[in-house]
Amino acid sequence: MPLDLTASSIDLTRQLCDIESVSGNERPLADAIVEALEGLGHLEIIRDGDTIVARTNLGRERRALIAGHIDTVPLNDNLPTRYETDGGVRYLWGRGTVDMKAGVAVQLKLAAELTNPAIDVTWMWYDHEEVNAELNGLNRLARNRPDLFTGDFAILGEPSNGVVEGGCNGNLRVEVRAYGKRAHSARGWVGENAIHKVARILDTLAAYQAREVEVDGLVYKEGLNAVGISGGVAGNIIPDEAMVHINYRFAPSRSSEEAIEHMRELFGDYEITVVDRADGARPGLDAPLAQEFVAAVGGVAKPKYGWTDVARFSALGIPAVNYGPGDPLKAHADDERVDVEQIVAVEAGLRAWLTGSREH
Repeated sequence: MPLDLTASSIDLTRQLCDIESVSGNERPLADAIVEALEGLGHLEIIRDGDTIVARTNLGRERRALIAGHIDTVPLNDNLPTRYETDGGVRYLWGRGTVDMKAGVAVQLKLAAELTNPAIDVTWMWYDHEEVNAELNGLNRLARNRPDLFTGDFAILGEPSNGVVEGGCNGNLRVEVRAYGKRAHSARGWVGENAIHKVARILDTLAAYQAREVEVDGLVYKEGLNAVGISGGVAGNIIPDEAMVHINYRFAPSRSSEEAIEHMRELFGDYEITVVDRADGARPGLDAPLAQEFVAAVGGVAKPKYGWTDVARFSALGIPAVNYGPGDPLKAHADDERVDVEQIVAVEAGLRAWLTGSREH
Protein backbone atom coordinates (compact mmCIF):
# COMPACT_ATOMS: atom_id res chain seq x y z
CA MET A 1 0.00 0.00 0.00
CA PRO A 2 1.34 3.48 -0.85
CA LEU A 3 1.87 5.95 1.98
CA ASP A 4 -0.91 8.51 2.45
CA LEU A 5 0.71 11.77 3.55
CA THR A 6 -2.73 13.37 3.93
CA ALA A 7 -3.53 10.97 6.79
CA SER A 8 -3.09 12.00 10.42
CA SER A 9 0.42 11.65 11.81
CA ILE A 10 -0.91 8.83 14.02
CA ASP A 11 -2.27 6.88 11.06
CA LEU A 12 0.87 7.63 9.06
CA THR A 13 2.97 6.20 11.90
CA ARG A 14 1.01 2.98 11.62
CA GLN A 15 1.49 2.88 7.85
CA LEU A 16 5.26 3.31 8.24
CA CYS A 17 5.55 0.69 10.96
CA ASP A 18 3.59 -1.91 9.03
CA ILE A 19 6.19 -1.70 6.25
CA GLU A 20 8.83 -3.84 7.94
CA SER A 21 12.26 -2.21 7.67
CA VAL A 22 14.69 -4.03 9.93
CA SER A 23 18.22 -2.75 9.25
CA GLY A 24 19.29 -4.06 5.86
CA ASN A 25 15.73 -4.23 4.55
CA GLU A 26 14.93 -0.52 4.26
CA ARG A 27 14.46 -0.55 0.49
CA PRO A 28 10.64 -1.09 0.39
CA LEU A 29 10.06 1.73 2.87
CA ALA A 30 12.53 4.04 1.14
CA ASP A 31 10.76 3.35 -2.17
CA ALA A 32 7.38 4.15 -0.56
CA ILE A 33 8.70 7.43 0.85
CA VAL A 34 10.07 8.56 -2.51
CA GLU A 35 6.82 7.61 -4.25
CA ALA A 36 4.81 9.61 -1.70
CA LEU A 37 6.99 12.71 -2.06
CA GLU A 38 7.27 12.72 -5.84
CA GLY A 39 5.22 15.45 -7.44
CA LEU A 40 5.46 17.85 -4.49
CA GLY A 41 6.74 20.90 -6.32
CA HIS A 42 8.10 22.71 -3.25
CA LEU A 43 10.60 19.92 -2.48
CA GLU A 44 13.82 18.89 -4.19
CA ILE A 45 14.16 15.11 -3.76
CA ILE A 46 17.60 13.47 -3.55
CA ARG A 47 18.25 9.77 -2.95
CA ASP A 48 21.47 8.12 -1.80
CA GLY A 49 20.98 4.37 -1.45
CA ASP A 50 18.06 4.05 0.96
CA THR A 51 18.52 7.54 2.38
CA ILE A 52 16.10 10.17 1.11
CA VAL A 53 16.59 13.93 1.32
CA ALA A 54 13.81 16.43 0.62
CA ARG A 55 14.58 20.13 0.85
CA THR A 56 13.01 23.48 0.24
CA ASN A 57 14.93 26.12 -1.69
CA LEU A 58 13.06 29.31 -0.87
CA GLY A 59 16.08 31.56 -0.37
CA ARG A 60 15.50 31.97 3.36
CA GLU A 61 18.36 33.38 5.42
CA ARG A 62 18.43 30.34 7.70
CA ARG A 63 18.11 26.59 7.18
CA ALA A 64 17.31 23.73 9.56
CA LEU A 65 18.16 20.07 9.05
CA ILE A 66 15.50 17.69 10.40
CA ALA A 67 16.33 13.98 10.33
CA GLY A 68 15.12 10.53 11.31
CA HIS A 69 16.17 6.96 10.62
CA ILE A 70 13.80 4.55 8.89
CA ASP A 71 15.26 1.23 10.07
CA THR A 72 14.36 -0.74 13.19
CA VAL A 73 15.88 -3.47 15.32
CA PRO A 74 14.70 -7.03 14.55
CA LEU A 75 11.08 -8.05 15.10
CA ASN A 76 9.88 -10.28 17.92
CA ASP A 77 6.27 -11.00 17.05
CA ASN A 78 5.45 -7.27 17.35
CA LEU A 79 4.07 -6.48 13.89
CA PRO A 80 1.54 -5.65 12.54
CA THR A 81 0.78 -2.67 14.77
CA ARG A 82 -2.35 -2.34 16.88
CA TYR A 83 -3.97 0.22 19.14
CA GLU A 84 -4.32 -0.45 22.86
CA THR A 85 -5.47 1.54 25.89
CA ASP A 86 -3.76 1.37 29.27
CA GLY A 87 -4.76 3.53 32.23
CA GLY A 88 -6.82 5.76 30.00
CA VAL A 89 -3.87 6.40 27.66
CA ARG A 90 -4.17 5.34 24.03
CA TYR A 91 -1.08 3.76 22.51
CA LEU A 92 0.04 2.53 19.11
CA TRP A 93 1.87 -0.75 19.78
CA GLY A 94 4.47 -2.42 17.58
CA ARG A 95 8.05 -2.44 16.38
CA GLY A 96 9.26 1.00 15.33
CA THR A 97 6.44 2.96 16.94
CA VAL A 98 8.92 4.56 19.37
CA ASP A 99 12.25 4.13 17.63
CA MET A 100 11.52 6.05 15.54
CA LYS A 101 8.79 5.91 12.96
CA ALA A 102 6.43 8.15 14.91
CA GLY A 103 9.04 10.90 14.59
CA VAL A 104 9.50 10.12 10.88
CA ALA A 105 5.72 10.22 10.33
CA VAL A 106 5.52 13.71 11.82
CA GLN A 107 8.42 14.84 9.65
CA LEU A 108 6.98 13.38 6.45
CA LYS A 109 3.58 14.95 7.04
CA LEU A 110 5.08 18.39 7.69
CA ALA A 111 7.48 18.09 4.76
CA ALA A 112 4.50 17.48 2.47
CA GLU A 113 2.23 20.15 3.92
CA LEU A 114 4.53 23.08 4.71
CA THR A 115 5.07 24.66 1.32
CA ASN A 116 6.05 28.07 2.73
CA PRO A 117 7.99 27.56 5.98
CA ALA A 118 9.56 30.49 7.79
CA ILE A 119 13.00 28.94 7.25
CA ASP A 120 14.38 26.62 4.61
CA VAL A 121 14.31 22.98 5.67
CA THR A 122 16.37 19.96 4.66
CA TRP A 123 14.54 16.78 5.65
CA MET A 124 16.65 13.60 5.91
CA TRP A 125 15.39 10.02 6.34
CA TYR A 126 18.24 7.55 6.50
CA ASP A 127 19.02 3.85 6.68
CA HIS A 128 21.19 1.59 8.87
CA GLU A 129 21.11 3.56 12.13
CA GLU A 130 20.60 0.50 14.32
CA VAL A 131 23.78 -1.28 13.19
CA ASN A 132 27.51 -0.59 12.91
CA ALA A 133 28.48 3.02 12.33
CA GLU A 134 30.27 2.28 9.05
CA LEU A 135 26.88 1.36 7.52
CA ASN A 136 25.04 4.43 8.85
CA GLY A 137 23.19 6.22 6.04
CA LEU A 138 23.78 9.64 7.57
CA ASN A 139 27.53 9.00 7.58
CA ARG A 140 27.40 7.81 3.98
CA LEU A 141 25.39 10.85 2.93
CA ALA A 142 27.89 13.17 4.61
CA ARG A 143 30.69 11.54 2.62
CA ASN A 144 28.84 11.51 -0.70
CA ARG A 145 26.97 14.82 -0.46
CA PRO A 146 28.56 17.09 2.16
CA ASP A 147 26.82 20.04 0.50
CA LEU A 148 23.50 18.78 1.89
CA PHE A 149 24.73 19.37 5.44
CA THR A 150 24.69 23.13 5.18
CA GLY A 151 22.48 24.47 7.96
CA ASP A 152 22.22 26.55 11.10
CA PHE A 153 20.53 24.00 13.37
CA ALA A 154 19.53 20.33 13.34
CA ILE A 155 16.76 18.29 14.94
CA LEU A 156 16.85 14.52 15.25
CA GLY A 157 13.45 12.91 15.81
CA GLU A 158 14.70 10.30 18.31
CA PRO A 159 12.17 9.49 21.06
CA SER A 160 12.37 12.07 23.85
CA ASN A 161 8.86 11.92 25.35
CA GLY A 162 8.04 14.97 23.29
CA VAL A 163 10.51 17.26 25.07
CA VAL A 164 13.73 18.81 23.77
CA GLU A 165 16.87 16.90 24.75
CA GLY A 166 20.06 18.77 23.97
CA GLY A 167 23.23 17.11 22.74
CA CYS A 168 24.18 13.67 24.01
CA ASN A 169 26.73 11.78 26.08
CA GLY A 170 29.72 10.20 24.40
CA ASN A 171 30.16 6.43 24.29
CA LEU A 172 33.31 4.40 24.81
CA ARG A 173 33.79 0.62 25.01
CA VAL A 174 37.09 -0.91 26.05
CA GLU A 175 38.40 -4.36 26.85
CA VAL A 176 40.68 -4.52 29.89
CA ARG A 177 42.84 -7.65 30.03
CA ALA A 178 44.83 -9.36 32.75
CA TYR A 179 47.44 -12.02 31.98
CA GLY A 180 48.85 -14.89 33.99
CA LYS A 181 50.47 -18.26 33.47
CA ARG A 182 48.77 -21.54 32.65
CA ALA A 183 49.17 -24.52 34.91
CA HIS A 184 47.35 -27.68 35.94
CA SER A 185 44.82 -26.78 38.62
CA ALA A 186 46.13 -29.64 40.77
CA ARG A 187 49.35 -27.64 41.05
CA GLY A 188 47.91 -24.15 40.88
CA TRP A 189 50.86 -22.62 42.69
CA VAL A 190 52.96 -23.26 39.61
CA GLY A 191 50.76 -20.96 37.54
CA GLU A 192 49.43 -17.42 37.83
CA ASN A 193 45.64 -16.99 37.76
CA ALA A 194 44.57 -14.24 35.36
CA ILE A 195 40.94 -14.35 36.54
CA HIS A 196 41.99 -13.54 40.09
CA LYS A 197 43.85 -10.51 38.76
CA VAL A 198 40.67 -8.91 37.41
CA ALA A 199 39.37 -8.58 40.95
CA ARG A 200 41.03 -5.15 41.19
CA ILE A 201 39.32 -4.09 37.97
CA LEU A 202 35.94 -5.08 39.36
CA ASP A 203 36.69 -3.40 42.70
CA THR A 204 37.54 -0.17 40.87
CA LEU A 205 34.29 -0.32 38.89
CA ALA A 206 32.18 -1.09 41.97
CA ALA A 207 33.68 1.82 43.90
CA TYR A 208 33.58 4.30 41.01
CA GLN A 209 31.54 7.45 41.58
CA ALA A 210 30.15 8.58 38.22
CA ARG A 211 30.23 12.30 37.59
CA GLU A 212 27.37 14.68 36.98
CA VAL A 213 28.69 17.37 34.69
CA GLU A 214 27.06 20.67 33.76
CA VAL A 215 27.59 21.53 30.10
CA ASP A 216 26.09 24.75 28.77
CA GLY A 217 23.36 24.70 31.41
CA LEU A 218 22.40 21.00 31.18
CA VAL A 219 23.60 18.37 33.67
CA TYR A 220 24.78 15.12 32.09
CA LYS A 221 25.06 11.93 34.16
CA GLU A 222 27.98 9.70 33.32
CA GLY A 223 28.18 5.93 33.75
CA LEU A 224 31.03 3.40 33.99
CA ASN A 225 30.06 -0.26 34.01
CA ALA A 226 31.29 -3.74 33.25
CA VAL A 227 29.10 -5.16 30.49
CA GLY A 228 30.91 -8.45 29.93
CA ILE A 229 33.59 -10.69 31.39
CA SER A 230 35.41 -13.68 29.99
CA GLY A 231 38.28 -15.99 30.87
CA GLY A 232 39.17 -19.59 31.48
CA VAL A 233 40.37 -22.50 29.36
CA ALA A 234 39.10 -25.66 31.00
CA GLY A 235 37.92 -26.92 34.37
CA ASN A 236 41.38 -28.16 35.32
CA ILE A 237 43.60 -25.36 33.97
CA ILE A 238 44.71 -22.16 35.69
CA PRO A 239 43.75 -19.44 33.15
CA ASP A 240 46.43 -17.25 31.63
CA GLU A 241 44.07 -14.52 30.33
CA ALA A 242 40.89 -12.81 31.49
CA MET A 243 39.01 -9.81 30.10
CA VAL A 244 36.47 -7.31 31.41
CA HIS A 245 34.43 -5.44 28.79
CA ILE A 246 33.70 -1.91 30.04
CA ASN A 247 31.25 0.71 28.76
CA TYR A 248 31.86 4.37 29.64
CA ARG A 249 29.18 6.97 28.95
CA PHE A 250 30.88 10.34 29.29
CA ALA A 251 29.63 13.92 29.34
CA PRO A 252 30.07 15.96 26.13
CA SER A 253 32.59 18.18 27.93
CA ARG A 254 35.06 15.32 27.35
CA SER A 255 36.37 14.14 24.00
CA SER A 256 36.69 10.44 23.29
CA GLU A 257 40.48 10.84 23.56
CA GLU A 258 40.05 12.29 27.05
CA ALA A 259 37.68 9.44 27.92
CA ILE A 260 40.32 6.91 26.83
CA GLU A 261 42.91 8.69 28.92
CA HIS A 262 40.57 8.41 31.92
CA MET A 263 40.43 4.64 31.36
CA ARG A 264 44.23 4.60 31.43
CA GLU A 265 44.16 6.50 34.73
CA LEU A 266 41.86 3.87 36.21
CA PHE A 267 43.22 0.70 34.62
CA GLY A 268 46.71 1.64 33.46
CA ASP A 269 48.27 -1.47 35.00
CA TYR A 270 46.33 -3.61 32.53
CA GLU A 271 46.20 -3.94 28.76
CA ILE A 272 43.44 -1.73 27.36
CA THR A 273 41.91 -2.23 23.90
CA VAL A 274 39.47 0.34 22.52
CA VAL A 275 36.55 -1.48 20.88
CA ASP A 276 34.30 1.45 19.99
CA ARG A 277 34.19 5.17 20.64
CA ALA A 278 31.96 8.08 19.73
CA ASP A 279 32.22 11.67 20.82
CA GLY A 280 29.19 13.23 22.44
CA ALA A 281 27.55 16.50 21.44
CA ARG A 282 27.24 19.69 23.40
CA PRO A 283 23.65 20.91 23.88
CA GLY A 284 23.77 23.49 21.08
CA LEU A 285 21.08 25.51 22.81
CA ASP A 286 22.96 28.77 22.49
CA ALA A 287 22.25 28.89 18.75
CA PRO A 288 19.54 31.46 17.93
CA LEU A 289 17.43 28.95 15.99
CA ALA A 290 17.68 26.50 18.90
CA GLN A 291 16.41 29.13 21.33
CA GLU A 292 13.52 29.98 19.05
CA PHE A 293 12.73 26.29 18.67
CA VAL A 294 12.66 25.60 22.41
CA ALA A 295 10.44 28.65 22.93
CA ALA A 296 8.05 27.52 20.18
CA VAL A 297 7.60 23.94 21.40
CA GLY A 298 7.40 24.90 25.08
CA GLY A 299 8.96 23.34 28.11
CA VAL A 300 12.54 23.23 29.34
CA ALA A 301 15.34 21.44 27.52
CA LYS A 302 16.87 18.36 29.17
CA PRO A 303 20.12 16.48 28.57
CA LYS A 304 20.27 13.34 26.42
CA TYR A 305 22.07 10.58 28.31
CA GLY A 306 22.27 8.07 25.47
CA TRP A 307 24.32 8.57 22.31
CA THR A 308 22.41 9.62 19.18
CA ASP A 309 23.21 10.91 15.72
CA VAL A 310 23.02 14.50 16.95
CA ALA A 311 26.73 13.93 17.52
CA ARG A 312 27.23 13.54 13.77
CA PHE A 313 25.68 16.96 13.16
CA SER A 314 27.65 18.47 16.05
CA ALA A 315 30.90 17.13 14.58
CA LEU A 316 30.06 19.06 11.40
CA GLY A 317 29.62 22.25 13.39
CA ILE A 318 25.81 22.18 13.38
CA PRO A 319 24.18 22.51 16.83
CA ALA A 320 21.62 19.73 17.24
CA VAL A 321 18.92 18.50 19.62
CA ASN A 322 16.68 15.44 19.96
CA TYR A 323 12.91 15.97 19.72
CA GLY A 324 10.44 13.20 19.05
CA PRO A 325 7.46 11.28 20.39
CA GLY A 326 7.89 8.12 22.44
CA ASP A 327 9.43 6.97 25.70
CA PRO A 328 13.11 6.08 25.13
CA LEU A 329 12.73 3.28 27.69
CA LYS A 330 10.39 1.53 25.24
CA ALA A 331 12.85 1.73 22.33
CA HIS A 332 13.80 -1.81 21.21
CA ALA A 333 11.42 -3.34 23.77
CA ASP A 334 9.18 -6.22 22.72
CA ASP A 335 6.20 -4.20 23.98
CA GLU A 336 7.34 -1.06 22.15
CA ARG A 337 4.45 1.42 22.04
CA VAL A 338 3.96 5.16 21.69
CA ASP A 339 1.42 7.43 23.36
CA VAL A 340 -0.52 8.77 20.36
CA GLU A 341 -1.00 12.14 22.05
CA GLN A 342 2.76 12.62 22.01
CA ILE A 343 2.70 12.20 18.22
CA VAL A 344 0.08 14.93 17.94
CA ALA A 345 1.95 17.22 20.34
CA VAL A 346 5.29 16.88 18.54
CA GLU A 347 3.63 17.59 15.21
CA ALA A 348 2.01 20.71 16.67
CA GLY A 349 5.30 21.89 18.17
CA LEU A 350 7.29 21.47 14.99
CA ARG A 351 4.51 23.01 12.90
CA ALA A 352 4.35 26.08 15.15
CA TRP A 353 8.09 26.61 14.94
CA LEU A 354 8.43 26.03 11.21
CA THR A 355 5.52 28.21 10.19
CA GLY A 356 6.00 31.08 12.59
CA SER A 357 3.50 33.68 11.50
CA ARG A 358 3.42 32.35 7.92
CA GLU A 359 0.58 30.46 6.35
CA HIS A 360 1.53 27.04 4.99
